[in-house]
Amino acid sequence: MMRTEISTLGKEEVLRRLFENSGFTNSGILRLDEKSQGAVASAHKILLEGIDFDLVYTPLKHLGYKALLYALGDLYAAFRTPVAASFNLGISSRFCFEDVQEFWQGVLAGAREHGLAQLSLDLNPSLNGLCISIAASGAQKPTVLGKLPAAANMDLICLSGRVGAAYMGMHVLEREKASFNRDGKQPDLSKYRHILASYLSPEVKPNTVSRFIDSKIFPSTGSFVTRGLGDAVLRLAASTGFGAKIYLEKIPLSQDTFDMAEELDMDPVTAAMNGGDDYQFLFTVPIAQAETFRRDFQDYDIIGHLAQPEVGAVMVTPEGAEIPIRSQAFTGVSENESE
Repeated sequence: MMRTEISTLGKEEVLRRLFENSGFTNSGILRLDEKSQGAVASAHKILLEGIDFDLVYTPLKHLGYKALLYALGDLYAAFRTPVAASFNLGISSRFCFEDVQEFWQGVLAGAREHGLAQLSLDLNPSLNGLCISIAASGAQKPTVLGKLPAAANMDLICLSGRVGAAYMGMHVLEREKASFNRDGKQPDLSKYRHILASYLSPEVKPNTVSRFIDSKIFPSTGSFVTRGLGDAVLRLAASTGFGAKIYLEKIPLSQDTFDMAEELDMDPVTAAMNGGDDYQFLFTVPIAQAETFRRDFQDYDIIGHLAQPEVGAVMVTPEGAEIPIRSQAFTGVSENESE
């Protein structure tokens, strides 16, 4: 494979080539339509090699696509339609132009899929590995202005898809990476296609917001599930000021997740609650719209409801026991560290 050192081209030529024939102009400053002012939201994310992703088993094109969705997901959860995204990459000398080009192809694919109007990119040197900073902006459609209701007790908590598979996929990749480093044997991953795809190439539907508008259902709040269902529920409860009850038997898990959890001797519900990278949405819907929601959103699962603040955030077992939901992002320490 041809490798072109970035230093032989210069940053400006690299940027010119990456945007050439892409349909986007690298303006540097992202401007939103003035008519959208007052209804604009932004999301800023940073991804670090060795912490948020491992290039041993993550294709750069997949990483570019996934990184863009990582920022856009927060906009959809805030009931905004993505308009623009700006990338700033810190790259070390081990990356060549073709590497950056492959990453950018993934970003472009996601930008076209989600109808972005503007895209921006800058490059900076890094001593170690790859650092990805993304800022994304989105606007609220005029038809939504003033229609998002305040959260209320007993609002339904709805989940857009199955959780836990991405966490299982990451564990498979980490296990096979360790095995390859030990004996050099190329692993056969064909039986793990679903959970690997959930981790390496998650999907976010561009019509996430428009579906609700078409059904005349307006969520009171939303959360993007990227650090486990437990973290998303806690963020949702914190943003509404209410408690939350999640019913264990309502949490959607795929059979592949159950099978992999058994193979790893892991509880699948624990994987769903504490895992990550599911790229699903958690929305609260007014209970008065329950019938319409069940009819028009049959691919969503109603997994619980908001509750009085004193309830806190709990998971209810089939026996009726209420287990407090925890997340390291909220407690600051793991259970082992707190013992």
